Amino acid sequence: MMMALGMFVFGLDTLAYQELQRQTDWRHPSTSRIGARPARQFVGPGDDAITLPGVLLAELAGDQASLDELREMADTGKAYALVEGTGKVYGQFVIESLSEGRTLFFRDGAARRIEFTLALKRVDDDRVDPLGAAG
Repeated sequence: MMMALGMFVFGLDTLAYQELQRQTDWRHPSTSRIGARPARQFVGPGDDAITLPGVLLAELAGDQASLDELREMADTGKAYALVEGTGKVYGQFVIESLSEGRTLFFRDGAARRIEFTLALKRVDDDRVDPLGAAG
């Protein structure tokens, strides 16, 4: 298991991503000042986004039905726990988008190669107080 999004498990028999890209933002809005640089204030965390690009090769690894399963999960609008195979918990994520490109076709029109990109956004708040209770 590479990673799990809810009950969907990423792996060679389902979908194997080739890269994990993560971007985390923090918010620092500014206020204009006369004769000085704008004043900035830290107001908290911003978006936490994970992008998983990969390739599904129908003859070797992966299952095209896995893409349909992710679309069905996204249609619910629910957030799912994202957990790495190492046990690292990333938090609760929603599926923001899923794109795919199909190339190298069989005679019946089925694709041999499907490149996909899954975009996830974090929706939970990870604040913890000193005693360990969620804030």
